[in-house]
Amino acid sequence: MHRISSIKVTGPDAFDFLQGQLSNDLTRLETDAEIFAAWCTPKGRVLWFGTVVPIENGYELSAPSETADDIVKRLSVFRFRAKVDFEIADDSATVDAETLVNRGHPFISTLQMDKFTPHMLNLDLLGAISYDKGCYTGQEIVARTHYKGATKRRMQRFQSEQPVRAGDRVSLDGRDIGEVLNVAGTDLLAVVPVAKSGAALAVGETAIALAPLPYALTTQD
Repeated sequence: MHRISSIKVTGPDAFDFLQGQLSNDLTRLETDAEIFAAWCTPKGRVLWFGTVVPIENGYELSAPSETADDIVKRLSVFRFRAKVDFEIADDSATVDAETLVNRGHPFISTLQMDKFTPHMLNLDLLGAISYDKGCYTGQEIVARTHYKGATKRRMQRFQSEQPVRAGDRVSLDGRDIGEVLNVAGTDLLAVVPVAKSGAALAVGETAIALAPLPYALTTQD
């Protein structure tokens, strides 16, 4: 089980502030109860992925409890003169690791922060990216990847013969080609080259086999 906290971003500038940071378009919340979104570094690497819901005077972001403090500290650097406040609420909520893996939803803990682009984590396929909302942190890299179709590595689901650990390397013929992202028993998500995902991959001495995701990878891959 993973512990989840809530980050409340409130104040008169909450919309403009988050609209300039997150990968999705907050105007979608005029009709949607919640949306997926990511927050990236200027180099387009994901620091946070989760849900955004509207609350009184702002928005609430779901975040792994272990990363919530760090996320708020990093967001505060971008606040400048924006009139926004941050509050972390530990609701003692949990998410089942197995259900996360089976749905193909990445869980970005401290171990995975600042490692992968949104496309590597299939966030485009999960509806977490807007390509017409305007600028946000990391937007140039994300847009370039999308329009050039340059996503060669993707998160995929696998089953292993023995349990492995998040952060372990995925290898092919003794050469490291990817990394385990999330694990639930012998089910796992790993970021690997799409062209090699059906090959005889292993994590250490443990063989892993490709398993289906509940959504299809795009044809450009």
